[in-house]
This record gives sequence, C-alpha cells and structure tokens, in this order.
Amino acid sequence: MKFEKKGDWLLLKIPLQWEGLLIEAFFSEVLLASKKQIHLFKMEKKVQLNNQNVPWNTMLKKEDILKIKLFQPQPNDIIPTYMDLSILYEDDFLLVVNKPASIDTHPHSSVDASSLLNGVAYHLLMNGEERPLKHIHRLDRDTTGCVLFAKHDLIANMLDYMLRERKIKRTYIALVQGFLSQKKGTINKPIGKDRHHGSRRRISETGQTAITHFKRIKQLPNEGLTLISCSLDTGRTHQIRVHLSSIHHPLAGDILYGGKPIFNRQALHAVKLQFIHPISKEEITVFAPPLDKQPIFPNANWEEILKETK
Repeated sequence: MKFEKKGDWLLLKIPLQWEGLLIEAFFSEVLLASKKQIHLFKMEKKVQLNNQNVPWNTMLKKEDILKIKLFQPQPNDIIPTYMDLSILYEDDFLLVVNKPASIDTHPHSSVDASSLLNGVAYHLLMNGEERPLKHIHRLDRDTTGCVLFAKHDLIANMLDYMLRERKIKRTYIALVQGFLSQKKGTINKPIGKDRHHGSRRRISETGQTAITHFKRIKQLPNEGLTLISCSLDTGRTHQIRVHLSSIHHPLAGDILYGGKPIFNRQALHAVKLQFIHPISKEEITVFAPPLDKQPIFPNANWEEILKETK
C-alpha cells in the first residue's frame, strides 16, 4: 500500500483492488475499524478524500488520496516510566521490543508503573508521541524476547485480527530437560486453570484448545538438555511450559512445571516475530538476541538457530 505521513495525517493512495469500495466499507473491511471507531472518525471529521470532507457513502476510485487524522496527540492512562529498552523495530504505527526477564508485559493495576508497557509509553513520550498504546500479545514475567505493540487503536485492531488469524508468527527457543528423541512434533492438548494452584495451568479436557509445534535444534549431552524451537497456533497462558511438561520434558529452570532450578528463570525466549505490516504490506521479520547478563543460552549458535527457525 502506498502511504505517506504528513503531520497528523496518514495519506493512503487507493490502488485498483479497492476501487469501488465505499469509504465506510473500506474502513470496516480493509482497515478493520470498529463501529465505535468509525463513528468517532465521522463525528470528529478525521477523514478526507482528495482534501475534501465527503459523505462516507462516497465510492473510492483508483489513485484517490484518502486522508486519515491518525497521528494527533491522544492522552492515555499508562504511567510513563523510564527504562533502558531494547527496541528491535519501530515505525509510525507499531514497535517491537526485546523484553528482559523479571518484568511484566502490562500493568496489573492503574497505579502499576513497573511493566514493559509503562517503559514503552515513556519511550514514545520522549519522542513526542502521546498514543493510546496497546500490547498485541504478552510474555510471562520471566520469559524474554519479542513483544509487539500498536501505537494506535486502529492499528491494534488490525494486528489483533492478524494474531487471531495466525498471520503473526512467533518463534521461541527453549531448553528442555532430558534428550528429546523426536526431531519435530505437535502437542495438541487443551489447557485450563489448575483449581489447586492459582498461578498454574494444566492439561484439561474442558480447557481451551492449545496447539504447540516444536522442532529439535540440538542435544546438549553434557548438560542433559535439548535446545528446541517452538511456534504456536494458539496463545494460552503458560502454553509452551505446560505442553512440554506434559510430554515429560519441562523447561530447564521452570520449577512451577517440574523443571530443575539450574537457571534463575525458565529457559524460554521469543526469538523471532514475522508478520505482514498492516499498512505498508511489507514482510517484517524481527530477531531478538537474549539479554540475560548470565546467558541461559551461552553455547547457542545463532546462525544455526536462525536457520532452524525459518
């Protein structure tokens, strides 16, 4: 998609494939705007066609310029907190951050200012961007790696849809206890809450569908561990941790699910994120090196891992 940012406005050049769509249909079917968002765009006159305010039942033509007032400052209720962030990718619409261990993805209350989301809000504010920031997915407190954030509600809608439709590929690496004999496999077991332990999840016939694909990268005979990559069809809480524990190969360091305490956290890292950009339609691939001061993956060959996670 051809686009341009001019001040507070996003300019979209209409290609042939969208010719004939009404403006309202374009917003609902292409930009995946909610009814509430469309109502606000209408009432606040934040949409123009060829520099004019026109009815929303106007038909689009090839080469038309649709202007959307998307970049004006908007207050949010996220408390900005300074953090030394590792930004892996950023543009006017979204950003990907390399999450360290021992930090939550999002606040647990309106007064919580210690999460990654608070740090990203500060980063945007220092760059002159006050946005209704949203995390598109989350990682457990002690899982590290790629986390995707949207800078606008409209972009968040598009990314949420892509995540539901499995159009955002998340690849993890993990160290599991023991020697995994299978080269690759799929774990398809539903996951539910553990009634006897508030923070645990378990395999449950009445739980939510959960599907994890794994691939062995290499065995580490001296450590008694196997390095694997994982990808998800679903995003349940603790999914990788529960699934690998269920096949008797818990994550190293994951004492909650039977792993040995050989590390100070579970050995799980979101190493790669791949998706088609919702506006530019370019393929975005982001790779995250682990940030641990005492490396959990010290002998990892990153060229080998990148090759294995393609």
